[in-house]
Amino acid sequence: MSLLQLLQQIPDPRVQRTRRHELIDLLAIALCATVAGADNWIETVEFAQAHQAWLQRFLRLPCGIASHDTFARVFRRLDPHALEQVLQQWLKGMSASASGHVAIDGKSVRSAHRKGKGAHHSLHLVSAWASEQRLLLGQRKVDGKSNEITAIPELLKLLDIGGCTITIDAMGCQKAIAKQIADQGAHYVLSLKGNQRHMFNVCKKHFESAEADRGQQTFSDSDKGHGRIETRKYQVSALPPALQRAAQHWPQLQSVVRVVRTRQLPGQERVSEQTSYYLSSLSAHTSAQQMAQYIRGHWSVENQLHWSLDVGMGDDSGLSQKDHAAHNQALLRRIAQQMLQADTSVKAGLKAKRKRAGWDLTYLERVMELCI
Repeated sequence: MSLLQLLQQIPDPRVQRTRRHELIDLLAIALCATVAGADNWIETVEFAQAHQAWLQRFLRLPCGIASHDTFARVFRRLDPHALEQVLQQWLKGMSASASGHVAIDGKSVRSAHRKGKGAHHSLHLVSAWASEQRLLLGQRKVDGKSNEITAIPELLKLLDIGGCTITIDAMGCQKAIAKQIADQGAHYVLSLKGNQRHMFNVCKKHFESAEADRGQQTFSDSDKGHGRIETRKYQVSALPPALQRAAQHWPQLQSVVRVVRTRQLPGQERVSEQTSYYLSSLSAHTSAQQMAQYIRGHWSVENQLHWSLDVGMGDDSGLSQKDHAAHNQALLRRIAQQMLQADTSVKAGLKAKRKRAGWDLTYLERVMELCI
């Protein structure tokens, strides 16, 4: 089913007698304009008026182009859960099923501050990112970072992750989440910090002892850039005896990992060091190089998804929004980002692709073929 067909299933929040413009027309125009570089409703209307003849090739537009106030009112009232379900169904159709490594991480849309009560809270979205496919698999809105624990299981339920390896930061290092991942036929690599203090302390003591040296897998790599030198040493070990009892509550837990990162900045003699620990259902015989790929690959959700949304799609540049507007616009930007990213005919970043879509209707039409 095409994206436009899925969008037609979204309930119209308006009273029947007040509907001059069809909801599908408003949704399609907003999506086209977002792909073509519009970041607000005034720019959306400017785009639509400039390209009305082109839009009428696949939209009815019985009353022409709606005003920016109409777009604002509709998207304030539109049910974001319905739009989120459309996004999920469309992404599932694009990806069929996840494969390889899936990173789960949250992002706050900092521009989406609400006025009045709750004004200090940003819109926070938890996303599942297939790092090898560079594809957004799904996402869920949460009230704040502390509520990621409840959103991650809901997000996992939507995904076919059998055979994948899931990485999550320390917020998701929970027994219930580990169990759900294992029940869905996947492996996990979970960042371990102070929220699991006993296990953290045991792992730290284990790797500092001579016991960890027996049969452990090791791997090191380094990066040099802008005068900075960063080195990482990965160590994969079987569960220490002190964790055997605790492992009964962590399904399929088989190994622990330590990563020691050292960094030297240009012109400085002092070397900074950071040590991280991980719990994993992967065997202790898993190569440390493979484990390194999963751990380093987790940050692709920051570099390839979150960063591109900020820089290429202006995710953090909007004005304050009321009601559901911020959530709905964030969802539109994620659909547009995936459409632009799926197009490989132009070798350019998202920002450049958006400009080209605004300048060249032939290119915009090629991108929009993914949803029409």
